[in-house]
Amino acid sequence: MKTTINQVSKYVDQEVTIGVWLANKRSSGKIAFLQLRDGTGFMQGVVVKADVTEETFTHAKSLTQETSMYITGKIVEDARSPFGYEMQVKSIEVIDEAKDYPITPKEHGTEFLMDHRHLWLRSKKQHAIMKIRNQIIQATYQFFAQEGFTKIDPPILTGSAAEGTTELFHTKYFEEEAYLSQSGQLYMEAAAMALGKVFSFGPTFRAEKSKTRRHLIEFWMIEPEMAFTTHDESLEIQENYVQFLVESVLSHCQLELNTLERSLERLEKIKAPFPRITYDKAIELLKEKGYTDIEWGEDLGAPHETAIAESFDKPVFITHYPTNIKAFYMKPDPNRDNVVLCADLIAPEGYGEIIGGSSRIDDLELLEQRYKEHNLSDEAYNWYLELRKYGSVPHAGFGLGLERTVAWICGVDHVRETIPFPRLLNRLYP
Repeated sequence: MKTTINQVSKYVDQEVTIGVWLANKRSSGKIAFLQLRDGTGFMQGVVVKADVTEETFTHAKSLTQETSMYITGKIVEDARSPFGYEMQVKSIEVIDEAKDYPITPKEHGTEFLMDHRHLWLRSKKQHAIMKIRNQIIQATYQFFAQEGFTKIDPPILTGSAAEGTTELFHTKYFEEEAYLSQSGQLYMEAAAMALGKVFSFGPTFRAEKSKTRRHLIEFWMIEPEMAFTTHDESLEIQENYVQFLVESVLSHCQLELNTLERSLERLEKIKAPFPRITYDKAIELLKEKGYTDIEWGEDLGAPHETAIAESFDKPVFITHYPTNIKAFYMKPDPNRDNVVLCADLIAPEGYGEIIGGSSRIDDLELLEQRYKEHNLSDEAYNWYLELRKYGSVPHAGFGLGLERTVAWICGVDHVRETIPFPRLLNRLYP
């Protein structure tokens, strides 16, 4: 019977064949212990000299790291293993012998591992991170489907900047100028006017020359937009979504979380509702914590977000930022026009902002005023104005950064480990 590692629980005390690679091995006299992987998981194969042919045992002891093979044996339960099962090996059929595999079971520098990212992905820790990332993606589709959202795909090539910034990748689009998208939000607003509640899930690009552990040049965003939705209603959707993601990982990725030595207790605390503080309160809190140089009207940096998060054991919303540090499309607070109806969701444990969102301006005259203030081209953005011209409604939306969310849930230090092939300021290889 041919199967995979993640299915072996169905074949206890039965003989099966699995296509695997050798992750590592050790031998103890008359027993060889093979650490096997097949893409679905990791499992130990035990080769006992007395139970196999002399050729098979010699073969087992000479196997090199990352050699591919078909391995046959009986599946047995093993309470000592985190996985819970192992194989009592009967025979080995080598497919391809690997020689001089560069990532050996020892410490390697980050740059070396990044140069070999195509191979580093095979390691147990990186495998666990990718499996959790996959679970978060599955949970995202499940959440928005059950909440009545329609998936919409905005364009990646655009003729203008979503937020009027200059941190864009420029390209030629035949005879026109074009840019790689830094957000699908404006297009999602158009889709929300047609379909009510929509979300996108795709790559975004920021030509930001940043080297922090929270930044990538290419990353993935989930961007919902909702018609007939208030600021507070949007915050409720956001916290329910984040709670759903964490619960999904806790339900389906216990083995991977254990591999990463992630604190389950901290993740189990992630229950809505999340605390909310205004930007005003955040500035007061920072000053109390010794950040005396921060003044009202300045944007919050990573150290500030971390300091604020330390006061909470679950994500915290910072709301009502000053108008002049936020995007042109954000709706002013009707009771105070120097702040906007927006919120950043700050993850605990120093992982920073994972969601940014706001109510969008739905008044045509006010949006036209913002165009002038931000020197936006009527030609490039006329279609966006028309959304307010033909049946405008109150609406809100947000964007969640996948890689930062994966980093937080996994408890890994740098977002470069949360995407299969990271694009960084100094890295376009492999």
